[in-house]
Amino acid sequence: MSINDHIKQSYQASLERHMALFAKMADYHTQSLELLAACKATLDAGGKVIWFGNGGSAADAQHLAAEFVVRYKLERGPLASIALTTDTSILTAHSNDYHFDTVFERQVQALCKPEDLVIGLTTSGTSENINLALKAANKIGAFTVALTGRSGGTVKDIARLPIIIDFDETARIQEAHMFIGHWLCEAVDMVIAEQSA
Repeated sequence: MSINDHIKQSYQASLERHMALFAKMADYHTQSLELLAACKATLDAGGKVIWFGNGGSAADAQHLAAEFVVRYKLERGPLASIALTTDTSILTAHSNDYHFDTVFERQVQALCKPEDLVIGLTTSGTSENINLALKAANKIGAFTVALTGRSGGTVKDIARLPIIIDFDETARIQEAHMFIGHWLCEAVDMVIAEQSA
């Protein structure tokens, strides 16, 4: 088999796994509506949406925070949102002086208020820095959400609303997280448009 055949086969296999996952996305409808309700309550109370994750999930956290602050589809005012993955001075100072396990916990302790929505993204559900940050947010009284995967790991017992993507492939779990995140942005836009009408 030629390299071109292998590449074509790989593309088709990847597409089939993607389709298998997205065929199950309706299973998360109820949890997604709970997430929307929590987000609406946060924004109505003057709170902010706080995101964080590691690696690809860090990039997803930054992406979704930007959709809130700038805009998604509709022209609207900015929405309060921040990703705890963007300040290299904080990330490196804390990791050097303390430990990477507490890099998000420390920021939550500094920035989070009870009216906030705190969303940790972890495909494994076992990232200690995500777990500790969500525990800190729980202690403050914020609403906590974990976008996770596989069996949910340890984070499923920490977040008030765990959304567990029942799949074993990291890339597919991340795609599902972004689907939910983009849907949340669209739904928030719809709610704002309805309130403004």
